[in-house]
Amino acid sequence: VQLVESGGGLVQPGGSLRLSCAASGFTVSSYAMSWYRQAPGKERELVASITSPGGITNYADSMKGRVTISRDNAKNMVYLQMNSLKPDDTAVYYCKARIFQVTYWGQGTQVTVSS
Repeated sequence: VQLVESGGGLVQPGGSLRLSCAASGFTVSSYAMSWYRQAPGKERELVASITSPGGITNYADSMKGRVTISRDNAKNMVYLQMNSLKPDDTAVYYCKARIFQVTYWGQGTQVTVSS
């Protein structure tokens, strides 16, 4: 199982980014997928998740209305569209998969929101 995030970078406040998570070794459509983030000095926290089956989404209160998690089953990818970004959104963003009681993490992608 491997998860590889991409799409992070430096963005101005109010800007947008789309993070991607490329999965291998399993099928993203068959398992719950999540995005987490960890800011310096803070604990890792949930940003968004999507269930399987059903595709039910869940979002952190701090990001509701600004982020959308989605899944492309054909490409075996998971995305996080982030809009109206704020400096407080600066963090390393991680993709997570939970497969048969085992949790897998990607290496993370840095998102920096600054003018």
